[in-house]
Amino acid sequence: MARFELKLPKMGESVAEATITNWLKQVGDKIEADEAVLEIATDKVDSEVPSEVSGVLVEQLFGKDDLVQVGQTIAIIETDGAAIAEIVQEIAAPVAVAAIEKTVDVAKEAVAVPADFSNSEKFLSPLVKNIAKEEGVTVAELESISGTGKDGRVTKNDILEYVKDRTSRPVVAAVQKIISAPVTQKAAPISLSGGDEIIEMDRMRKLIAGYMVASVQTSAHVQSFIEVDVTNIVKWREKNKIAFEKREGEKLTYTPIFMEAVAKALKDFPGMNISVDGDFIIKRKNINLGMAASLPNGNLIVPVIKNADQLNLVGMAKAVNDLGGRAKAGKLKPDDTQGGTYTVTNVGTFGSVFGTPIINQPQVGILALGAIRKMPAVIETPEGDFIGIRQKMFLSHSYDHRVVDGALGGSFVKRVAEYLEAFDIDRAF
Repeated sequence: MARFELKLPKMGESVAEATITNWLKQVGDKIEADEAVLEIATDKVDSEVPSEVSGVLVEQLFGKDDLVQVGQTIAIIETDGAAIAEIVQEIAAPVAVAAIEKTVDVAKEAVAVPADFSNSEKFLSPLVKNIAKEEGVTVAELESISGTGKDGRVTKNDILEYVKDRTSRPVVAAVQKIISAPVTQKAAPISLSGGDEIIEMDRMRKLIAGYMVASVQTSAHVQSFIEVDVTNIVKWREKNKIAFEKREGEKLTYTPIFMEAVAKALKDFPGMNISVDGDFIIKRKNINLGMAASLPNGNLIVPVIKNADQLNLVGMAKAVNDLGGRAKAGKLKPDDTQGGTYTVTNVGTFGSVFGTPIINQPQVGILALGAIRKMPAVIETPEGDFIGIRQKMFLSHSYDHRVVDGALGGSFVKRVAEYLEAFDIDRAF
């Protein structure tokens, strides 16, 4: 019998580690090639790890809730033939090495928990180590600091200057504060009766809670609302949705139409397609639209449509349906949720007329789409004004008042509305 090492696979360019959430196979269980062995979770996406070979699981090297690095061996499988195992190992080895090398690069940029400073390749004085431990500075962060001491050593002033600059990045500081806060802390005492039930938040809900509180503590949220006449869009979709599905094999919803308008407006107002990093503003080259979608457990996630401004309506519809479908099925990949520059959420799905969404950090804006409703409205014509029934909705734009003023925030959402109201009812798809 040959022993095959099942390693945590590479899950995306920006993912360096994952948490084991459930073992689907136990020691002694038979496993077929490509059969899922365990479930893992990153900070955004849950997924399964399949076996590359057939055999018997003989050892689990990590337990539930353990954090594992990409490329680490997580289980041992005994295979039916040494030759098969050797071939698989030859194929897997260079992949694992590349994954580990990538992990090192990513880890140097990531915010992680404090570690043993004896692992650092740099000489660190006891004073520097103590300051790092007190401030929650990791080994990876220390490795990134350019020391001004002899032979590049990190001095007291170097570490203090780094900590000072680090705390100017409020999102990192806020999330770290939330994560490190004792679970026993409560805003106020809660009284329980005999019929009450205590339910612990799942991992995803805890993360979402941390992100939302951190965003509110970081960005100065302000909102602009605008009402939009989408009658032409409603009529066009009703006229074309059956033919669209027959030709493209995709359902035609309102979402890709709205996403197309948002992408156009972001090209007109690049000041909304930015990120904030401390005292610096990063102008994003690509327009990557995040779209809030539901997960199987009811939580929300924000997969990203990359280079949305380069897609036509058909391409946008396919992207929206693909990401939305895989989100509902729990099949999103880690990279599917990375790199967003602006986010859209459809609160109208739940019947809400408008909402005040929380910004998805480090972005500076998020647009909520309200429910489409039939409304009486004044219609202006060359012959005069009259009252008619129109399809209308509200757009709710939340933006970061630290870097986006009312003129820009209001002008942007107004431009989105103008694109929607100018939609060509005779347009071909």
